[in-house]
Amino acid sequence: MTDIRASRGLRPVINVSGTMTALGASIVVPEAVAAMTAILPQFVEINDLHKLASPVIARLTGGEAGFVTASCSAGITLAVAAAMTGNDLAAIERLPDATGLKDEVIIQTGHVVSYGAPVDQGIRLAGAKAVLIGQATSCYPYHLDGAINERTAAAVFVVSHHTVQYGLIALKQFAEVCHARGVPVIVDAASEYDFKIFLEQGADIALYSSHKFLGGPTGGIVAGKKQLVRDAFLQNRGIGRGMKIGKESILGTIAALEAWEKRDHIGTRERETGYLHLWKQTLTGKPGVTAEIEADPTHNPLDRLRVTINPHEAHITAWDFADALAAGSRPVIVRDHEAEHGYFYLDPCNLHPGEETIVASRLEEELAKARASNQIISSPYEERYQARINALMRWPD
Repeated sequence: MTDIRASRGLRPVINVSGTMTALGASIVVPEAVAAMTAILPQFVEINDLHKLASPVIARLTGGEAGFVTASCSAGITLAVAAAMTGNDLAAIERLPDATGLKDEVIIQTGHVVSYGAPVDQGIRLAGAKAVLIGQATSCYPYHLDGAINERTAAAVFVVSHHTVQYGLIALKQFAEVCHARGVPVIVDAASEYDFKIFLEQGADIALYSSHKFLGGPTGGIVAGKKQLVRDAFLQNRGIGRGMKIGKESILGTIAALEAWEKRDHIGTRERETGYLHLWKQTLTGKPGVTAEIEADPTHNPLDRLRVTINPHEAHITAWDFADALAAGSRPVIVRDHEAEHGYFYLDPCNLHPGEETIVASRLEEELAKARASNQIISSPYEERYQARINALMRWPD
């Protein structure tokens, strides 16, 4: 397949960061590409497409119903709005004016993170108020029970490697406390591999990205209890209008879900494990570098390679190494959220055949350059962060 990026002046990045929206999330599976291509020239009744998607989503997630929206973030807003308005069309059209409605949504403080935008902003977009409970690293059932009152519309639970991974209420107990008080639970599972476990553990609505592990087009999947899903879908007559999704993304998501049922998940894992061992072997024995294979923190069935850098021996910091890999004619983007602590990760789940060897050669290339340096390559981390903000603020004339 011809690489369109060069003709458009775009960098031919290799993604070893993971299913990151900022990099295009994932490689779209051929079945989804074919379905999208086939429907694009045709007219179709959009609600009929949504009705076609619902049983497929229900089958894959174990929910009663489902639909496709613009993103998982949009799904949070729509699900929260549904818990506030029910099927009251007048109330749906009034939002985000929540006058007269239950308008409080509970979320653990350790779950208020950002993976492109703040999670609590998705709540506030519906006109609700986010009620944070507990502390960043400590939350107990009494915090949750004590926050529930007559204004509580819903509770949101976030599953992500970005959240605090200890000291918080687990989903099953979270749902039990909420359900005992009549409060629905909305789970943001945007980048999770298991499409059934969250509804099984008590979620009333589970939200997934269709463009991450699923390998579909950009979109979000709303799945769960029929009435609440229907009320969330009705928000398309209100605030959901700006979150609508096109015919190609609905059908593409259906095709990706159907392909998921036939995917060779074991074979995929074996291939990805091979990449990790190649990279670990490449880095073994390199001065100042430690490479260890680690499991995914939210129990997705995949591992990553943690690359820890001792700058005094490697002659480069972890973040400068990450930036060096991302530069040049063969840019490799690593998972560097924690680079300030001296390490980054290589994620194997989004590579085209042969790219794993390019990654290996780029690791060797940049480490050799650093070792040849007469001084340690160490730029201030704060300047790196500011440079990213400056790049974000720039816009073409």
